Amino acid sequence: MNKNSFFRPILFLFTITLLSASQLFAAESSVPLRPYIAPKDDQDAEFANIVAKLDTVQAPFIQGQNLVFTAKNNARHIGIAFEHEEYKTIHSFKIRNIYDADYKVQESLQFFIIKLPKDVQVVRYRLIIDGLWTTDPYNSNKTYSEKCGVLVSQVDANRSIPFVTEQKKDGRVHFVYKGTKGQQIRLGGSFTNWDSWIYTMRETTPGIYEFDLPLPPGTYQYAFYNGMNTIVDRTNPIRCYAPDGKQASQITVVR
Repeated sequence: MNKNSFFRPILFLFTITLLSASQLFAAESSVPLRPYIAPKDDQDAEFANIVAKLDTVQAPFIQGQNLVFTAKNNARHIGIAFEHEEYKTIHSFKIRNIYDADYKVQESLQFFIIKLPKDVQVVRYRLIIDGLWTTDPYNSNKTYSEKCGVLVSQVDANRSIPFVTEQKKDGRVHFVYKGTKGQQIRLGGSFTNWDSWIYTMRETTPGIYEFDLPLPPGTYQYAFYNGMNTIVDRTNPIRCYAPDGKQASQITVVR
């Protein structure tokens, strides 16, 4: 067998492969650009619904439990930093292109959506436009920050914040009991060896009792006490049993 006879089948297969690849590339290149599709971590109906309705630059607005910011798409990068995060993190805006019937870009803007942070009634922030820290040009609500020494933009997010037992960012567990006013409510659990006379909760508003306790990471069982009565935490659905066989509540503290 000569060399030409040996290589002829290989060259034929190689030619067929190139033709198939070129046809596939041509087919893919002919597909028009599609409108914005949210990344997988944002694939929820609420987010997609908000993005789909963004068609103009406007002042920040609240929709559901989300706060929406918009800006013109005339900068290479727009970021946003928040006071409740001590301005330590810069979040990047995303681009929203609006297409016509031929899938040509008709309008373009940038946006950022954040879940309203717990316990924050006024959201203060600054924009970072191509590296320059500034206030939001589309938000007329500005205030002077004593901490930063500059003007910051703000959004009134005043809303009803539920009173619930939960872990705070600094590792404290914020215990909440809802009852009638004027009671003496105590807290006990595995962290007190079930001694219910160590911690007395404070009535912060009529019928609302609160107590903050720093706890290391782990799972803890606890209950509230009124006199000799043991009461489960109705703001926490996780149940367990105390050593005396009575129903109690359970919470896990993470780092």
